Amino acid sequence: MSCVQTIQDYALRSIGFGERLLPRGDYTLCEQFTLIGSGMIWNIYYGFVALLLGFFAATGLAMARNSHVKWLRKPAEFFIYVFRGSPLFIQFFFAYAVFLSLKQHFAFFQPFTSAWLGATLVLFLNTAAYSAEIFYGALRSIPKGDLEAADAYGITGWNRFKRITWPTMLRLAWPSYTNEAIFLFHGTALVSFSSFPVRGQKGDALYYASYFADKTFNPFIPFPILAFYFILLTLVVITIWGAIGRRLNRHLPQAVIRRPRFMTMLMR
Repeated sequence: MSCVQTIQDYALRSIGFGERLLPRGDYTLCEQFTLIGSGMIWNIYYGFVALLLGFFAATGLAMARNSHVKWLRKPAEFFIYVFRGSPLFIQFFFAYAVFLSLKQHFAFFQPFTSAWLGATLVLFLNTAAYSAEIFYGALRSIPKGDLEAADAYGITGWNRFKRITWPTMLRLAWPSYTNEAIFLFHGTALVSFSSFPVRGQKGDALYYASYFADKTFNPFIPFPILAFYFILLTLVVITIWGAIGRRLNRHLPQAVIRRPRFMTMLMR
């Protein structure tokens, strides 16, 4: 089988298109690159959905934690503490056990026992907690002069949050939030080890890397390929988040903006 034919057969296998059976014997480098790359579709899906929803949840949690109202602040502090204080791997197992128990009594929870929804929900809650702590620190670091100037101009309430508080919070938190985005995409590799089942052997990138490592008894080919794909994904995240960061800081003098060095961000 040629490499072009292999790509046609297996490039979209992880989402249900193409050859149904996995390769048997004579595992070529092209097959390993193609199938592990196909599995990366799920890793990107897990990370993208969790980050998109977690960003807005984290903003609300950070505002709640920064609130003077006790019944808003305490639940937010407890949520952040629990998800930051427990390992992500344990959260996967605990959530699957809870959803499995609920499914036996309520059919509504049936989809939550699958990786595409249950694992994504766990990642969403995890990144919401970590991002909320980052945003909370940024909220506490907003210069009081900015808020006092807003009050002097009569900008209060929602307008002050939309025009002063939220943009400044994002500008201050963005470097740390970029690291959180990278860590979350790396954390998607744990889904393959969690209890959430994968239908029809259509797993993520680590699932296919483990498959080839088990069949060939040589982990030094599939796992470096997996690392290569995650390095590429990290470069994409750094590029996109860096562009957003420059957009957030576009109003500042160029000398004030600290542009993180590429290799420094990569090594983090």
